[in-house]
Amino acid sequence: MYCQLIGGAISVEPRINDRIRVPEVRLVGPAGEQVGIVKIEDALRLALEADLDLVEVAPTSKPPVCKIM
Repeated sequence: MYCQLIGGAISVEPRINDRIRVPEVRLVGPAGEQVGIVKIEDALRLALEADLDLVEVAPTSKPPVCKIM
């Protein structure tokens, strides 16, 4: 995980695409629509098909929330 010190606060870069290492995610589509809980492989495939990235936006949720953007 990449951390950078900026003005006293720690900035943590979000995980994207193959850096997301969980079996399933709660997926949000590119238009903000709730897709549901899907396997990470399916989420990555949908992002790839849309020529977009899968970004982990809420890593501490169970399961983590990812958005295609």
